[in-house]
Amino acid sequence: MPRDTLTADQIVRAAIELLDEGGLDGLNMRSLGQRLGSAATAIYWHIKTKDDLVRLAGDAIWDEVELPELDITDWRSAAVATAAGMHAMLLRHPWLGQAFGSHLLYGPHKSRYDDHTLALYEKAGFTAADADRAAATVFVFVLGSALGSAAQVSLTRRLNRGGGDAEEQLAAAMTQAGEIAMGFPRLRERLGTQAATDYSAAPEDTFAFGLRCILDGFEARLADLTDDTYRA
Repeated sequence: MPRDTLTADQIVRAAIELLDEGGLDGLNMRSLGQRLGSAATAIYWHIKTKDDLVRLAGDAIWDEVELPELDITDWRSAAVATAAGMHAMLLRHPWLGQAFGSHLLYGPHKSRYDDHTLALYEKAGFTAADADRAAATVFVFVLGSALGSAAQVSLTRRLNRGGGDAEEQLAAAMTQAGEIAMGFPRLRERLGTQAATDYSAAPEDTFAFGLRCILDGFEARLADLTDDTYRA
């Protein structure tokens, strides 16, 4: 692809594909140039560094999160949809969770998401400061919930690069972890209902359960604020 027809958007989209396939370690200008059919030097005309590229790719994928119309959706339904959309996006792009700890990430798509969540919790009845706290609480919960899957993907890649069979090594490690866990009563009871290789697994509805508990807490807080207002 000649330099004069290569666009920054094409570069970012190709970078996202490489990141999805190989994680942060799998992205370099040479492999990106090969994917685009262009010399790596042509990429530098549009995007100067790998850090810039990760930042642009990390921002672009926030546009995948559908944001419900707050004028026609109650705040709690909107909160569930927004959090679920972020969670699904992070599972599609597990490298983003890792990038939070190694890159400066910002841009218009991320700002659009942040602004929407602030508006959502202000609509619920929180002050601006408490809406900020509520949005941050949910954000950290969703990010943390997705990190387990991201870590699994990263670990599997590393084990495969080491020349071993990642699936076999992971199964062996989980079996050993299960054997150790059998020495602890609550873990032993838990493992009595599932295979020892599932030691690290959480129930399927863990994300929905956690989000529901957080939003229940928000509703209780809002109810207390309303009662205080009436008493005043």
